[in-house]
Amino acid sequence: MERIEHRAASGGWQDVYSHASQVLGCEMNVAVYLPPQAATQKLPVLYWLSGLTCNEQNFITKAGAQRYAAEHGVILVAPDTSPRGDDVADAEGYDLGKGAGFYLNATEQPWAAHYRMYDYVVDELPALIDAHFPTTGARSISGHSMGGHGALVIALKNPGCYKSVSAFSPIVAPTRVPWGQKAFTAYLGEDRASWAAWDASELVVTATERLPLLVDQGGGDEFLDNQLQPQWLQAACTAAGHPLTLRLQPGYDHSYYFISSFIGEHIAHHAKALYA
Repeated sequence: MERIEHRAASGGWQDVYSHASQVLGCEMNVAVYLPPQAATQKLPVLYWLSGLTCNEQNFITKAGAQRYAAEHGVILVAPDTSPRGDDVADAEGYDLGKGAGFYLNATEQPWAAHYRMYDYVVDELPALIDAHFPTTGARSISGHSMGGHGALVIALKNPGCYKSVSAFSPIVAPTRVPWGQKAFTAYLGEDRASWAAWDASELVVTATERLPLLVDQGGGDEFLDNQLQPQWLQAACTAAGHPLTLRLQPGYDHSYYFISSFIGEHIAHHAKALYA
């Protein structure tokens, strides 16, 4: 891993690294915040997955999360949202291709060669982080919008791997909304039965671990009714008896103004679980 950015933040260091990903077949950037405690001890890790059009920069520059990570002694890791490079397939529009990896493993061409963000986030990236930084091995996961979808799906598909999970404005039922239907058709093909494996509202039905889900949703979110539809997750959790805390925050939109307003509560939530 090559460090390409190094900035002091809240007593620690906000760095960005570049590395060759074997899983994705390209160079990837990943942001790593090391709080001051990392100088003398091993710490747990909170992985953050960003949304459509984002890269590793959005969270570290807009969320104001470093002060809370320093307060609680948590390393923050924020990868890019998709593979990058001249050889990586892309598409017109913001909701497919680069910047829109959807945290799944694509099976259709031309996407299958590089779009394996699920394997990258679950396996390759944590192995790199644990090898290069002072971690305890304990991890939690969170994200926003497409990244909220990714966080929920990854936690549900990997029982025992994450101490806690949360999401801001997640796409909870991608098989039912335009963003998810477009991406899943391209990445996974026309067989809708295969889509359920990447839909949080479907996965909670058969989840073997009852890891509580914490979801914050802005009541003034412009995507609430047509793309996010948290009621699908709420109904599925109720039917399955899966613990869910769904908080509708009046007036907040889909932006990082919303995330920055509640990120401190989310990091405290994860720190409690990571240090339990």
